[in-house]
Amino acid sequence: MSVLAQGTAPDSVATETSSRLELLCVEKGLRMTDHRRVISRVLSDATDHPDVEQVYHRAVEIDPHISIATVYRTIRLFEEANVIERLDFGDGRARFEENRDTHHHHLIDLHTGRVIEFQSLELEVLKEKIARTLGYELIGHRLELYGLRRGQPTAGLESESECQEP
Repeated sequence: MSVLAQGTAPDSVATETSSRLELLCVEKGLRMTDHRRVISRVLSDATDHPDVEQVYHRAVEIDPHISIATVYRTIRLFEEANVIERLDFGDGRARFEENRDTHHHHLIDLHTGRVIEFQSLELEVLKEKIARTLGYELIGHRLELYGLRRGQPTAGLESESECQEP
């Protein structure tokens, strides 16, 4: 019988305060340290698509003992376990989101860097039709749309790499 310090849980047991990502990690058999729990919570709670630096800054607010190296290693581990997905929105930074059951796409505003998630049944049907017409069975895809809000000036937008964080 092992004794746990108050407020801790064994590595393989999820608690009622576990994040969605932590539960998925436990389901996949990953050992969940305190630092991994914090990083999984940061990623689960994110309403944007943070890069590693943003994950680090948010994690340090929760636990100041987390290092940037720990965040990099944990992100790589989560990615290899297929519990998070790496995204490239053309701004030179890898961004991350947890893998979810619901399929969605991204629209990236090139002026503000804002990322809008959307779903479209018509688009799903069209993609299947295109693959079928070309003689393929669609087994996966990723769609990212890049645009500017109508009426916004385009001066100064020379490339996608100049996107700014909202």
